[in-house]
Amino acid sequence: MDNLPWTRPSACADSSNCAEVAITSDAVYIRSSLQPYAIAELTKDEWRDLASGIRGGEFDL
Repeated sequence: MDNLPWTRPSACADSSNCAEVAITSDAVYIRSSLQPYAIAELTKDEWRDLASGIRGGEFDL
């Protein structure tokens, strides 16, 4: 997983506490920049559902 193409939101470019995402042809990986070795692997459907839920306000963030 060291070679994953990690990206973060442009609003977090200079912060040390950001969500990072790596999207491959098989899965989507997410992690916190504070704990880069704690990586969650999601299917494309799980990622779509998570992103939709966040946009729809389903989570208390």
